[in-house]
Amino acid sequence: MHNLKTNFDKILEISKLALTEYMLADGNFFKYRNLPKLSDIEIVALSISSEALGIDSENLLFSKLRTEYSGEFPNLIDRSNYNRRRKRLQDYIALVAQPISEIINPDNHQFIIDSVPVPICQNVRISRTSICREDLHVQPSRGYHASHRLHYYGFKMQLIISKAGVPVSMGITAANVHDVHYLSQLENLELNECELIADKGYLSLPYQTTLFEQDRIRLITPLRNNMKKRTTLWNPSYRYVRKRVETLFSQLCDHLYIKRNYAKSLSGLFTRMCSKISGVAVLQLINFKNNKPINHLKHALAA
Repeated sequence: MHNLKTNFDKILEISKLALTEYMLADGNFFKYRNLPKLSDIEIVALSISSEALGIDSENLLFSKLRTEYSGEFPNLIDRSNYNRRRKRLQDYIALVAQPISEIINPDNHQFIIDSVPVPICQNVRISRTSICREDLHVQPSRGYHASHRLHYYGFKMQLIISKAGVPVSMGITAANVHDVHYLSQLENLELNECELIADKGYLSLPYQTTLFEQDRIRLITPLRNNMKKRTTLWNPSYRYVRKRVETLFSQLCDHLYIKRNYAKSLSGLFTRMCSKISGVAVLQLINFKNNKPINHLKHALAA
């Protein structure tokens, strides 16, 4: 239905534009003794292209490249080499989304934060699984997602998007880590003088105070029903704005299969998440350039 090479060429140009300040003249981000057949920027673009097209299996991707697109990708590397280099380039894959948000929403001062479950296996396999455990600081765990009414084993993806729905930043926490603790990581992001809209899971007066004093970030959340009345900026209009992130999560689950895991390591899982989020941003930019609604993600794919 969608031509992989046509979309790869589009996404390659967007990736070059987004990462031009990090890229060497030969299209690589690292210096190699012998130049690889596929440059680093082509690896980044291929990773994003496959996720944007809903091809989340490397086995399926390379099967298509070798049978249907052998002429269009004459310098194709080995699948294991692609896998290793893709994980090494995960930080650059994640960086593709940041300048896209600035292009689509140059003067945006309103952002939304929320989390979504990222299960790594079925519950019946929890006792015997050993995947994604190589990092002692971020381990998979049992968790419960209240809005989905779901018990699962794995991680949470913490996502910050603009008011229009363009991804700005993404992080991974263990499933049993409360959402509010991710707010301590916001000091590493370039957010300031803005509103950050969240649900009750991020409600914390100490964090609200710290974020405002340090970066002038106004964390806006609804109050719980059993809380004493206090001054809050929350009003019904914020509830409507926050629905944008719920729609994006539905698109990530439906089109980019965010809850279907093939990764065996945390590095591999994080690389897949980065590729999916950057894939969303790239599709939104294609729609933006074509004067289409940016969140009609499937419409951005070339026939």
